[in-house]
Amino acid sequence: MRVAAALLGLLLCGAAAAGDEIAVIVAKDAPDLQIGAAMLRDIYLKKIFIDAHGRAFIPVNLPPDNPLRHALTGALFNRSTQQLQDYWNQRYFQGISPPYVLHSQDAVVQFVAKTPGAIGYIDPCHLDSHVKQVLSISAPPSQHEELERLCPPLTAPASNQ
Repeated sequence: MRVAAALLGLLLCGAAAAGDEIAVIVAKDAPDLQIGAAMLRDIYLKKIFIDAHGRAFIPVNLPPDNPLRHALTGALFNRSTQQLQDYWNQRYFQGISPPYVLHSQDAVVQFVAKTPGAIGYIDPCHLDSHVKQVLSISAPPSQHEELERLCPPLTAPASNQ
């Protein structure tokens, strides 16, 4: 009984922490990548194009209205949506396009798993065996509640009493 209560407590603590983190992912067979927030920012701003192994980085984004993208933008870039749009307008005229946009977290996982050099971000509840997490970004506190809705809550196992 105590073990069941302890496990339930761990599940509830994990559920309470949902929405706090953003998982940055690469393909499971990608070379080991030492990456920090500053490097990730430069990859997404396309200031860094290749990794230490000479492989091109292919950053992917979620749609502009996606809460996870809002959270990443707030945590990583410290710029407004309009400032980022202005940045990409300038870069576009230099021949540099913004990251690809994929319609869902599942699409990000599938693309990253199959595309050498791809890097993306998802809610940790979407991690699967085809990708590996290389960085965890803390979502801004103002975004936690909205991000909690991206993953279904864990349900407690039925009691056999």
